[in-house]
Amino acid sequence: MTGRGSTAAAAGEEKPKTAFWKEILLLAGVAILLTVLIQTFLAKVYVIPSGSMETTLHGCTGCNNDRVLVDKVTYNFTDITPGDIVVFRGTDGWASETYSGEGSENPLLKGLQSLGSLVGIAPPDEKDFVKRVIAVGGQTVSCCDALNQVVVDGQPLEEPYIYYLPEAGPARQIPFGPITVPEGQYWMMGDSRNNSADSRAAGHGPIPEANIIGKVRLIVLPFDRFGWVSAVDPQTTAEAAGLPGLPDGLPLALGILGTLPLAAGRRRALLARAEAERFLPATRPPHGWRRRA
Repeated sequence: MTGRGSTAAAAGEEKPKTAFWKEILLLAGVAILLTVLIQTFLAKVYVIPSGSMETTLHGCTGCNNDRVLVDKVTYNFTDITPGDIVVFRGTDGWASETYSGEGSENPLLKGLQSLGSLVGIAPPDEKDFVKRVIAVGGQTVSCCDALNQVVVDGQPLEEPYIYYLPEAGPARQIPFGPITVPEGQYWMMGDSRNNSADSRAAGHGPIPEANIIGKVRLIVLPFDRFGWVSAVDPQTTAEAAGLPGLPDGLPLALGILGTLPLAAGRRRALLARAEAERFLPATRPPHGWRRRA
């Protein structure tokens, strides 16, 4: 017969602890599960594999490819707008331009590469692109005007982020259009304008909204380029760079006379800029945190 003393002793015994290695495996499994859920529904790190977005994003041969954090939530609540830098899946016409990382045939290494691609430390398995939105559905886009500028709905764009790769040829854009972007689709172009196979290329064209994965928010690697990636709307910038308005109440004739010198001065400045080759330096920007165009 078991006495009260034996019962108390049994109750006072500590429960057996979970083995240390089991705790480690459990924590690792939870971490992997959270990583997969976060990067599937909220945000994901992507590798920039090409130089088409230089120098806003680095992906050139011989330099460290940027790892960028892509926000997958924003476009559930806001519209995609000109100037946004987005990651998207290419349509069938883009198939020949897609990037595929060199995967290993070894099952263990292949699994490690797949895990590494989740956090951007290994080449991605996806065949995705990173470009800038230039025009949205319903807008008409063409290139180029007399000053080598892209035109949207008759308005030349101011694009301060454009880079012309010296070894890719003259600092000139390839003529195209006019093309009216279908509703629900977006015209994509790279910042490295003479080194980008984008919506201008034969068989490419605009990208449907369903193919857009998310908005690029942050450069996370390499550390010397860590910082926010800001969107610069070339359509708004162009309007802001136009002729400034005059105060209300002034005579119309005075307004016209007042704008003539400004218009002439701006045209001379644009012509001078168009004549220059407008190459950007092929060096990295200074270290440190900052917003990017």
